[in-house]
Amino acid sequence: MASDYPMSPELEHIDGQIQDIFRALQNGFQKLDKIRDSNRQARELEELTGKMRECKRLIKEFDGVLKDEEGKVPADVHKQLNDKKQFMIKELNSYVTLRKTYQSSLGNKRVELFEGAGPSEPAPEDHAQLASEMSNQELVDAGRKKMDETDQAIERSKQVVEQTIEVGTQTAANLKGQTEQMGRIVNELDTINFSIKKASQMVKEIGRQVATDKCIMGLLALIVCGVIAIIIVKIVNPHNKSIRDIPGLAPPAQTNRRLLSTDLLGGF
Repeated sequence: MASDYPMSPELEHIDGQIQDIFRALQNGFQKLDKIRDSNRQARELEELTGKMRECKRLIKEFDGVLKDEEGKVPADVHKQLNDKKQFMIKELNSYVTLRKTYQSSLGNKRVELFEGAGPSEPAPEDHAQLASEMSNQELVDAGRKKMDETDQAIERSKQVVEQTIEVGTQTAANLKGQTEQMGRIVNELDTINFSIKKASQMVKEIGRQVATDKCIMGLLALIVCGVIAIIIVKIVNPHNKSIRDIPGLAPPAQTNRRLLSTDLLGGF
């Protein structure tokens, strides 16, 4: 398809890259017909598959730029550019079909055009064929369905985030409460430790006082025993001069009383 209508520089650059890949694919398949070695054919086919993968990426990029410029170009020009895109998709699908033919002839396992596609998923080129065959309304419905699925996934993600935030808030509150409780326990332990120290000092002081009281009581007991012993000795042997009289317990001096009486009588 001749590009006889104006395109933006970005679209021209992408279109040039796509056309280069189409020429490389055409030359590659022509070269593939001349290769007789099946291993070389398989390697060449893998290289061509990589080029088709790159071409599909560029077509998607072309479509994205075309949608961005939809309101900036005349409607007829936009329609021609959209037709050019559809032509690119069909041309790429023709090379994909040709690749399948060579794969069947080689007896190799089918090579996926895009990596990561599961066995139950339709191939990307099948998606391109379906997209080209779908009407505008079907494309809009498919897009809306994808958007709804994306919105649902976003809502689920928001719920997970909210639950995570709630759990984190609750955990932070619990940690704060436990930290305060640990602080109170530490303060109580300090108070108990201080009380134990004071009690130990008081016990030591009481012990010293008890020991002192015991010593005093012992000395008093010895003094009392000594006094009792002296009294007993004085009672048993009152004329023993080796033991001094205990003050208050000595017998009265009879001689002095007699002398005093005689003196008084003589005076009269």
